[in-house]
Amino acid sequence: MERANHSVVSEFILLGLSKSQTLQILFFLGFSVVYAGIVLGNLLILVTVIFDSRLHTPMYFLLINLSCIDMILASFAIPKMIVDFLQKQKTISWWGCYSQMFFMHLLGGSEMMLLVAMAIDRYVAVCKPLHYMTIMSPRVLIWLLLSSYTIGFVHSSSQMAFMLNLPFCGPNVVDSFFCDLPLVIKLACKDTYLLQLLVVADSGLLSLVCFLLLLVFYTVIIYSVRHHAASGLAKAFSTLSAHITVVTLFFAPCVFIYVWPFSKYSVDKILSVFYTIFTPLLNPIIYTLRNQEVKAAMKKISSHILESKKSDVETFKSKSHSKELGFKNDCI
Repeated sequence: MERANHSVVSEFILLGLSKSQTLQILFFLGFSVVYAGIVLGNLLILVTVIFDSRLHTPMYFLLINLSCIDMILASFAIPKMIVDFLQKQKTISWWGCYSQMFFMHLLGGSEMMLLVAMAIDRYVAVCKPLHYMTIMSPRVLIWLLLSSYTIGFVHSSSQMAFMLNLPFCGPNVVDSFFCDLPLVIKLACKDTYLLQLLVVADSGLLSLVCFLLLLVFYTVIIYSVRHHAASGLAKAFSTLSAHITVVTLFFAPCVFIYVWPFSKYSVDKILSVFYTIFTPLLNPIIYTLRNQEVKAAMKKISSHILESKKSDVETFKSKSHSKELGFKNDCI
C-alpha cells in the first residue's frame, strides 16, 4: 500500500523517557541490564524445556512459545531505546514507526490468545486429568498456537489499515520511547475522533473477550481444585497462581493504555515501560520461582553441566600427567 500523497512527514521524533543527560546514562545502563535479563531469562526457559524430556508436555510447549513472544516483544523497542539514550536527536523513519506499531499489536494480540490457550490447557489438566493427553494432542496444540498467531495478525492488520492512509504534515513529535498507536494517531492532519473510536473498539474487544475467557476458565479451575487432595491442591494452586499473576501483569496496563478514550486520557509512560519491558522480564521469573518442575529441571541441567566440566578438567589433568611421564621417560 502507498502512503497518502499529501503526507509530508518522513520521520518521527521520539522524546524518550527523560531529557536529563544524567538520567539517560543511568537509563542506558539499567535498561541494558534489563534487556539482557529478558533475553537470558527466556532463553533459559527455552533451553530447560527443550533439554529436559520430563517437560515435554503441552503446558511447557505453550510456555516456550510465550517466552519466544516475550523476547520478540521486548526486542521491537528496547534496543532502539537503549541506543537513543546516547543520541541527542531520537528519530525513527515513517516505516520504522509503523513497523513498531504493527509488531507490537501482532505480538500483543498473539500473547493474549496464547494466555487463553494456556488457561484451556490448565482447565483440561485440572478438570479432565484422565483425558488430558488425549484432548491436548499435538494437533490441538498446533491449532491453538496457529489460532493465537492468526488472531494477532488479523488484529494488528486491522489496526494498521486504519493508519496507512492518514496524512501527516506536522508536528511529528511522539511523546514516548517508541511509536505507540494512541500517540501517533493524534499527529494526523485530520479529525481522527471516529478513527480513535474504531481503534479503541478493536483493541478493547480483543482485550475484553480474552479477559472474560480467562476469568471464566480460572474461576472454574479454582472451584474444581478445591475438591482435590491436599498434595495435588498445593501443586495446582502453585501453577495457577503463576498463570494468574502473568495474566494480571499483562492485562492491567492494556486496560489503561488502550481501552480508555484517547481524548480524555494520555498514555502513561510508566505503563508503557511496564508493558513492553518489565512484563517480558517478570514472566520467566514468575514461572521459574513458582514452578517446582522448572526449578528441578534447571538444577538437573546445571548439575549435569558442572559434572561435565569437572570430568573435562579431570580428563585434561590426566592427559597432562601422562604427557609429563612420557617426557620424563624420554629424558631418562
